[in-house]
Amino acid sequence: MLRVGVCVSGGGTNLQAIIDRVQDGTLRDVSLEVVISNNKNAYALERARQSQIPAVALSPKDFENREEFHRAFMELLDGYELDLVVLAGFLVILPPQMFPKYKNRVINVHPSLIPSFCGTGYYGLKVHEAALQRGVKITGATVHFVDEGTDSGPILLQKAVEVHDGDTPEILQRRVMEEAEWILLPRAIGLIAAGCVRVENGKAYIREEDQ
Repeated sequence: MLRVGVCVSGGGTNLQAIIDRVQDGTLRDVSLEVVISNNKNAYALERARQSQIPAVALSPKDFENREEFHRAFMELLDGYELDLVVLAGFLVILPPQMFPKYKNRVINVHPSLIPSFCGTGYYGLKVHEAALQRGVKITGATVHFVDEGTDSGPILLQKAVEVHDGDTPEILQRRVMEEAEWILLPRAIGLIAAGCVRVENGKAYIREEDQ
């Protein structure tokens, strides 16, 4: 059983996609152990409670300095003995001590086809605003392992999404979520739970029969 924790800052639509796939049996051998948000008012926490998943609000604002927050965050994660940490719209810089301890055990979903429109400053609607400004015809989403950089870890899954004439950032954001993010993130978790993923030399590989 893969013990999973999900970190999220906002409404939690990606979290809901994961919850739905666990509940309908698509995601097997996966246990959602905790949902963590830096925003006590995040609807993601309510989604977790409705599904009887422990929901914890932990904000840097509640601590005197970032080091104390990092210590508390790591203690929280470690306390749940997680096999995998999923970042589903978590707008907080992770503790540096997390990377060696959770190496290849943290994944993130990013709303573009990395390496396009990624890195520092590219998050949320800003990604889609940049894509529309550049005039791309294809965008999408990426699930990648998290390392010390920003959106720089090994890519696990990607899915392309068409950009339509007349798209606004909000419309494009919704299409990317519906057609890519909500599909990729549960699939990535399932592949990891099934033992079908390995990371070597900075690249992620999926067993061919499972692609």
